[in-house]
Amino acid sequence: MSFASLGLSEELVRAVTERGYTEPTPIQAQAIPVILKGGDLMGGAQTGTGKTAGFTLPLLQRLMAKPVTGKHFIRALVLTPTRELAAQVEESVRIYGKHLPLKSMMMFGGVNINPQIKQLHGRVDILVATPGRLLDHLQQKTVDLSHVEILVLDEADRMLDMGFIRDIKRVLAVLPKQRQNLLFSATFSDEIKLLADGLLNNPALIEVARRNQTAELIEQRVYPVDRERKRALLTQLIKDNNWFQVLVFTRTKHGANNLADHLNKEDIPAMAIHGNKSQAARTRALAEFKTAKLQVLVATDIAARGIDIIELPHVVNYELPNVPEDYVHRIGRTGRAGSEGEASSLVCIDEKKLLHDIERLIKREITVVQIPGFEPDPRIKAEPILNGQNRGQGGRGQGRGQPRSGGGQARTGGGPRSGGGKPAGGASRGGVPASAQHRSGGRGR
Repeated sequence: MSFASLGLSEELVRAVTERGYTEPTPIQAQAIPVILKGGDLMGGAQTGTGKTAGFTLPLLQRLMAKPVTGKHFIRALVLTPTRELAAQVEESVRIYGKHLPLKSMMMFGGVNINPQIKQLHGRVDILVATPGRLLDHLQQKTVDLSHVEILVLDEADRMLDMGFIRDIKRVLAVLPKQRQNLLFSATFSDEIKLLADGLLNNPALIEVARRNQTAELIEQRVYPVDRERKRALLTQLIKDNNWFQVLVFTRTKHGANNLADHLNKEDIPAMAIHGNKSQAARTRALAEFKTAKLQVLVATDIAARGIDIIELPHVVNYELPNVPEDYVHRIGRTGRAGSEGEASSLVCIDEKKLLHDIERLIKREITVVQIPGFEPDPRIKAEPILNGQNRGQGGRGQGRGQPRSGGGQARTGGGPRSGGGKPAGGASRGGVPASAQHRSGGRGR
């Protein structure tokens, strides 16, 4: 199947081809014809499935099919949970719409509002925004949404998890009643179904990949270690295996800062990314990480939303997430587009139950690798993990709390999306020192 066979215009097919894509992914093949016909859509799709192009391409074509003369208004609104995802979606709009006269804009908080107000004075056909900043503009009457023809709610499950349901409803209240609605979510919880019932009109339902599926090509490992020695073990793994482009997850902002500081002191270039960082700092960190100038990016779950990096080789759970679905979403950032990837978890005695819950969710036991010299001390007792922290792993809470759910990862055919994950040069497959002692899961239930 080709993109042209889906009914896309020559200009859009040319833009897709110039990006090196020839075949649509399953979500694109199913969603694009539905959206082109003008119907509402409820899509179940995780990061890495090509979902963004799946709604961006037909959205652009729908707008071009009804050219506007005279005064220009915002005709399409895409709501995303985070500024990183907003930037990613708006970039896709520009890439695939490069041969079209349509103009797009991204809008999010954490930056000065005045340049955004100035940009809104010009032509904006497609607005990609986070709910909070969009409400700021609505309250100041600096944005007009009265002519929106297409609404997209991207990663709706995350928006609900982050407490945006009220904001979303306030935005919906000012939109025209007659419009096309597209809702995408990694999970279909009761809250999502309730939101969809009030938003969508006889929607087509498209779902690709099972919920909570992990890519088969992701090599998953657990490294047992005492909580106080996690930093030393992570440092050794990165240095011994020559890991580059390592995305490391912590539970808290404070923990992310501390870990990045430690790695820098060990001559491993690292930066932290989380909600307290300025947009300029986050943008710089992402840019350097994408180009491999930065060896390690330490992130919290919410801050990492929207990070889309081609061929990300390594994901490390410095601390396991409190919710098992978030593990699936974290490791789904590697092993994409048919490439191999590695997901390593440093697990202390406090996290044994979290690990058990993850294995029960993904229906498999994760291989355990014991690094000599880092064997856990049997005298250390487990401590409860409260509000995302425990002794020795440092950190204050993340403020808005941890997300309750996360996406899975689908491995699909070709098509516009990022993906990949190849072991870094110089590392053996799996990047485990030859002296490491392997044993498979069976830890007894």
